[in-house]
Amino acid sequence: MRVDPTYLSSLTGALNQSSSTINNLTSELSSGLSIQSLQDNPVAVAQSALLASQIEQADTFVQSATGLGSRLQVADSTLGDVVTQINQALSLAVQGNNGTQNASNNASVAQALSGILTEVVSLANTNYQGQYLFSGSQGSVQPFTLNAAAIPPTATYAGDTNVQTVEVPGGQKLPINLPGSSVFGSGTTGIVGALSQLIGDISSGASTASITTDTAGLTTALGQLSGQRQILDSSLSRLNSASTFAQTSESQLVVAQGTLVSANPEQVATQLSAAETQHQALLSVISSLGNQEDLFQRMR
Repeated sequence: MRVDPTYLSSLTGALNQSSSTINNLTSELSSGLSIQSLQDNPVAVAQSALLASQIEQADTFVQSATGLGSRLQVADSTLGDVVTQINQALSLAVQGNNGTQNASNNASVAQALSGILTEVVSLANTNYQGQYLFSGSQGSVQPFTLNAAAIPPTATYAGDTNVQTVEVPGGQKLPINLPGSSVFGSGTTGIVGALSQLIGDISSGASTASITTDTAGLTTALGQLSGQRQILDSSLSRLNSASTFAQTSESQLVVAQGTLVSANPEQVATQLSAAETQHQALLSVISSLGNQEDLFQRMR
């Protein structure tokens, strides 16, 4: 029997297509992905790439927010310690202004206040992961220097007044640092200035009115520090909220990407079974025409 070459060619093409289909479905089943190459679904591949970019952006922000959040928490804790020190200083100021102090008592109070000033300056120079927290944008520069030999002792600021920010999803910018000069003051201003003035007046036996004025100035400076601290606390709260939102968005994007490119195992298995059945049917047809060698000879 002579077989039509066109029919043989059609059978061979169908057999090759069947083999290709089986290979593709087998790959889908083993990898779990419905897209093996760009040609499979160019639109889905492009959408998947866009989702991957968005996932990466969200993940980068979450990691950055985690580091910044830790930094803000350390800064807030440091300011909490400063508040404790200043409250102790205010108690000492009341003690040094009771009208019964003598020179020895005044010297003792002034010495205790000097110790508090030293501790406050040390806290103002807090370093986190190699960067000073309160030096503005100059993280490598120690912000404060204390001249303990001066009468009264004075602290000077060497950082800048730049406020750094981070942009959260949605475009909002949050401050993530406080320049030391706005928190602690410098020279005769702020907390360090008020403490220095108080130390000097108590050491010299100044009038009750002067010490009362100094105490009021220190109280005002403490209020200013607390106001600056609230800025950090607000940034930390909003940063945590933005990070939580980004994590939720990232999870949703991952699911969307998975849905876009993932194969349906049950559906693929059904398609693979059908393809294998069709493949066997083609082989049976070819076999009925004779063995493969005879078939190839007829095709020549």
